[in-house]
Amino acid sequence: MWARVKIKEIVYKMDVNTLHRDETATSLKLNEIGRVRMRATRPLFLDEYDRNRETGALILVDEATNRTVGAAVVSTLGR
Repeated sequence: MWARVKIKEIVYKMDVNTLHRDETATSLKLNEIGRVRMRATRPLFLDEYDRNRETGALILVDEATNRTVGAAVVSTLGR
């Protein structure tokens, strides 16, 4: 399934060496890990990753270049 999404908020960026959460981050660069909130143009039928790996993960594709620009796992729904 394809849907347009917009990153509404970067909640935090994780420092993988110290596990510190940077809540002032405004972007995520290549290979950085963070928590974001997204808004989709259509309903997405997702499960939490812990319950179903197939429907609990997704990739983000740049519509201009068709390149993968991110990957995500669903950790909580409706929050």
